Amino acid sequence: MKIITLNTWVGKINSKLHDFITEHQDVDIFLLQEVTNNATERTVWDDSEQKELFKNISSLLPEHDGFFNPSVFDEWGLAMFVKKDVMVTETGEVFVHNHRDSMVGRDCTTVGRNIQYATLMHKGSPITVVNFHGLWNGGGKTDSEDRINQSRRIVDFIKNISHNVILAGDFNLLPDTDSLKIIEKELGLRNLISDYNVISTRTSHYTKPEKYADYIFVSPDIEVKNFAVLPDEVSDHAPLFMEI
Repeated sequence: MKIITLNTWVGKINSKLHDFITEHQDVDIFLLQEVTNNATERTVWDDSEQKELFKNISSLLPEHDGFFNPSVFDEWGLAMFVKKDVMVTETGEVFVHNHRDSMVGRDCTTVGRNIQYATLMHKGSPITVVNFHGLWNGGGKTDSEDRINQSRRIVDFIKNISHNVILAGDFNLLPDTDSLKIIEKELGLRNLISDYNVISTRTSHYTKPEKYADYIFVSPDIEVKNFAVLPDEVSDHAPLFMEI
């Protein structure tokens, strides 16, 4: 099973993003962040952002089922695309910071944050795949009380799952934060970014010094056949690829 996680940057590099999606039709699961659906001026910040990214990507993946779970009104949030030949037994979401309508005006620090999940069958056993985009507070990617609490809510959800788990996305966190260590230690998950000595998950479109944001965590019983930070410059985030 092949999985890609990517913060799409709201499709700002639209043609290259579309080409990337089209070229990776064989990927079983896409976990995408910063996806729009019928977006309005409330959630579109400049002309380069796409208003119908979920619809557009859906058209590029006719052999996948798409699931959209917004975190800002009904317009902006998380998307998951799963190949139709993969048996999905459950889908849903849980808010781990604020709520869907919590954004005040156009203040991004007040945006609610959810986790999107799907339980599916892989080689006869269930596995839950969780898509996440962590809160942005305008103050870097270090610990804060809200981020600690956000991690604890993620732990509270995942610790009740009795089978293997994959947790992936844009966490907006540096590797040495307690917010990440809570997830690693309390859930006993492998952090593939540290396991594979990754030094950056950003592309050349991101010019700030903090080059970490994106992570994949997996249950220790999951056999990772392949993991890579892909070189494709389709966002200010690099796509992360994993095969299990």
